[in-house]
Amino acid sequence: MNPLGENYSEDRNIELVRASLKGDKHALNELIKLHRSYIYNIAWKFTFDPMDAEDLTQEALIKVITKLSQFKFESQFRTWLYRIVFNEFLQSKRRRGEKQFTNFEDQAERLDSIENTVVSEQEERDLEEKIKELRYRCLSGMIMCLTREQRLLFIVGETFGVDHNIGAEIFDLSKQNYRIKLHRARKDIINFMQDKCGLMNPKNPCRCAKKTKTMHQRGYLTDDKRMFNVGYKTKVADYAEKNLDMVADIVDHKHLQLLRDVPAKDNFDSTTVLDEILGDKELLDFFELN
Repeated sequence: MNPLGENYSEDRNIELVRASLKGDKHALNELIKLHRSYIYNIAWKFTFDPMDAEDLTQEALIKVITKLSQFKFESQFRTWLYRIVFNEFLQSKRRRGEKQFTNFEDQAERLDSIENTVVSEQEERDLEEKIKELRYRCLSGMIMCLTREQRLLFIVGETFGVDHNIGAEIFDLSKQNYRIKLHRARKDIINFMQDKCGLMNPKNPCRCAKKTKTMHQRGYLTDDKRMFNVGYKTKVADYAEKNLDMVADIVDHKHLQLLRDVPAKDNFDSTTVLDEILGDKELLDFFELN
């Protein structure tokens, strides 16, 4: 279930919240699991690192648990929850990805520094999976070049296709202001891709396959160093609404298709840090949920 999509069930969430507040840790566990995958995948795109995403997801969900007794049932639960989560994202400490990708100018220089090695058709077929990995890294790096607010707005509104009305509600913005901020972030990404990306503009010299061969030869794209293309069957597109009003411009269509093809994770370990927290009586007492 997409918790920010049209099929969201407020009734089920409210039922679980009420049970959680009465001390039902199984209800609390189910409530967290309903949102954990979605929160993690946004965090992954926000941090550019799966381990940092796990930490950020944990921090955000713990914040939700500690504040759960403050929910007054006066607004939609998802609006309340995701305001807390996204505020935690925006106020969290700087992560490794933010230190690596600082702005579009540096990203352009980084791409230009990677030689476009000649690649035969057979080599391109052999490097297919590594080409995908580099492409995902490059697309994610572009998103990291946005400011924190722009990045989160872009990930939520464009990459995951959250309806503008819901997005404006969660970010506590007017619909007009939300659209303006989202448009600016989207424009920055598209302008960069139009200027540098060979997939978007054939006149650009940057080619995924040619740079992949160089990166592989340098030892940066070995199988044990994959971040994205690691066999996950779910994609970001699975989290986006199918009936989203798609933009008419073909360039925008293409950049959205590329971004939503990035892998997402939906298979989590059976035992997580949050499971341990929910099983700890002292912590539950501290959270006033036992």
